[in-house]
Amino acid sequence: MNLSELGRIVEEEWFISAEIRPEIQQDAFVIMPNHIHGIAVITDINCDGAMKERAHGRAPLRRVPRSLGSFVAGFKGATTRRINVLRKTPGASVWQRNYYEHVIRNEKDLNEIREYIQNNPLQWALDEENPDRKL
Repeated sequence: MNLSELGRIVEEEWFISAEIRPEIQQDAFVIMPNHIHGIAVITDINCDGAMKERAHGRAPLRRVPRSLGSFVAGFKGATTRRINVLRKTPGASVWQRNYYEHVIRNEKDLNEIREYIQNNPLQWALDEENPDRKL
């Protein structure tokens, strides 16, 4: 994917998110024209500086600090603010309301998801939302 100016904002904020959130470890990601795929490992930092796993498969009703929901909200908020400044569209929505999450349970699952993310740009030509899609 060749990123537009908006895509570069999303890419920058993806990396900034991990810098300002020590509980986040990032893995594979790709920015598509109308969505993003990424693997975020959520950990918890103990008093001694060691990290322990904290992710679970139950979506909370409210955002818990240092959770996936908190990470996604912060990421979406930061990118939305910067995109709206650039487009001069204060308060405009940029992202869909929700997001899809999947708890990665083992190495096989992790590798399959990494492969999916890596190959996703190759599927854009077939995507129903691609305005240049060839039928």
